[in-house]
Amino acid sequence: MYAAVSTAITVGLGLAAFSYIPMQMAYLPAWIAYAFVAGTASTGCWVVAHECGHGAFSDNRVVQDTVGYILHSLLLVPYFSWQRSHAVHHSRTNHVMEGETHVPAQVNTPDSDIVFKLRDMIGEGPFTFLNLIGVFALGWPIYLLTGASGGPVRGATNHFNPNAGATGKHALFPGKWRSKVWQSDVGVFATIGALAAWAVSAGSLWPVLALYVGPYMVCNFWLVLYTWLQHTDVDVPHLTNDEFSYMRGAFLTVDRPYGRVFDWLHHKIGSTHVAHHIDCTIPHYHAREATDAIAKAFPKAYLYDPTPVHKALWRVASNCIAVKLQKDGRYTWVPEIEERRVGKEC
Repeated sequence: MYAAVSTAITVGLGLAAFSYIPMQMAYLPAWIAYAFVAGTASTGCWVVAHECGHGAFSDNRVVQDTVGYILHSLLLVPYFSWQRSHAVHHSRTNHVMEGETHVPAQVNTPDSDIVFKLRDMIGEGPFTFLNLIGVFALGWPIYLLTGASGGPVRGATNHFNPNAGATGKHALFPGKWRSKVWQSDVGVFATIGALAAWAVSAGSLWPVLALYVGPYMVCNFWLVLYTWLQHTDVDVPHLTNDEFSYMRGAFLTVDRPYGRVFDWLHHKIGSTHVAHHIDCTIPHYHAREATDAIAKAFPKAYLYDPTPVHKALWRVASNCIAVKLQKDGRYTWVPEIEERRVGKEC
């Protein structure tokens, strides 16, 4: 039902826009508004496909993989490739070396030094703005193509090429997953082919850009927003191998207040994510019940930040640049230049 509702809303918005908004530059504000609304709605389809990848959609694997494969392929997500990398993310949440997605750079490395220099050169405000634009516009495709922000032990991975990145025990796509990556490519490239055929038949790229690419970019915005804020904040540490355990990583996930509308459209993906990391097979329609039980049973471990999302996002984009190893074996964020200099002297 939830898959059908999210899909119906997304497709219905597209048909309405195609029927009633003229394909003219004068109507650009209307097309931008459509992109935000339709992209926000299509994020619900994305979340349903994500649950398929976790086995939370159906007891029938064929049914859930079929639904997940179709929905993710239509959103240019390689279904099986991301199913595997996302499972690694769950198994190594906030592990400073073996985590997958939003693994931070470490202080006094080339990756962090260049970012700190840019921040010091242009100032905190302009840096934060540029950081947000870059992460939201390019973060997701760059991760899929290069493994950026993935675990350092895996090297430069590629969700479309299972041969990229580390081999052996740190390979992102070992064994059977190699063939599944190629299967995922078929779905994504079939969608790209269909979009190209649409542009050719229309005699213009504009219908594809207006009806598909705009909402696609907004959908990617929501995906990055959720994942970034679920696992990053100024007081959320990352762990070494000695400090890490599955449950510690799960409890370093942060729930946030997205409000009733976005919770409904996006199946509570941002407000019940701790429960999802503790047991990813719980369907989203039971996640609130599970979240309340976890918060009651583990009040000191459960993380909920009531800060409005836009304020938390600015704080994270401004301060969460690199981490430094502390005496307790945890890596914590080091935003200030004075602390970085002390770290170098030590």
